[in-house]
Amino acid sequence: MATLILVRHGRSTANTAGLLAGWTPGVALDERGAAQAAALPGRLADVPLAAVVSSPLQRCRETLRPLLDARPELELRTDDRMGECDYGDWSGRKLAELMDEPLMTVVQQHPSAAAFPGGESMRVMQARAVDAVREWTARVDEEHGEDAVLLMCSHGDIIKAIVADALGMHLDLFQRIQVDPCSLTAIRYTRLRPFLLRLGDTGDLAGLAPREHPGGEAGVVGGGAGAP
Repeated sequence: MATLILVRHGRSTANTAGLLAGWTPGVALDERGAAQAAALPGRLADVPLAAVVSSPLQRCRETLRPLLDARPELELRTDDRMGECDYGDWSGRKLAELMDEPLMTVVQQHPSAAAFPGGESMRVMQARAVDAVREWTARVDEEHGEDAVLLMCSHGDIIKAIVADALGMHLDLFQRIQVDPCSLTAIRYTRLRPFLLRLGDTGDLAGLAPREHPGGEAGVVGGGAGAP
């Protein structure tokens, strides 16, 4: 079947401010995120794309704009199921404050039992995202052939949840996965099982160097908001 490339949006103003953005409107790419987005067409220059689908949120659409400008033949389609987790009452709050919430321990250690007040559960988040990628992959496969490539732009927790499903991992283990801003993750779906081809590829190994002032837990909800 078709190959899926998942792009996490570039670094956003919420990432920089240490906020849990969720579906909060008006969250744009910061200066570094815009530069990451500008580099995306070059990183994908050798990859023919049959379709491009995005989360409807601004930071994802801004991430894809340089790629779409470089490939005017591609039409951007949006799918709400690829949107960020609905964090409900937590949306827009500082991650540093949320770390003191009892629910955060559940989110980190037992996410399949976590449901955000006024929002959705992480199980629902994973189910709708996996449904979306499987439906779109099957559609592209039918319309363009099994060698086609589909690109979808989404968010950290969404991509991590999709990867966990592809690897046959329980959702309770998905916090062990990290995908940085504007990283590329590739999955090839087949009739019997998916294959993870790339995970969180940025083409830059600087993030592996020791940090002078390390941040919080790498697997924090929101895909590691505030990550470099």
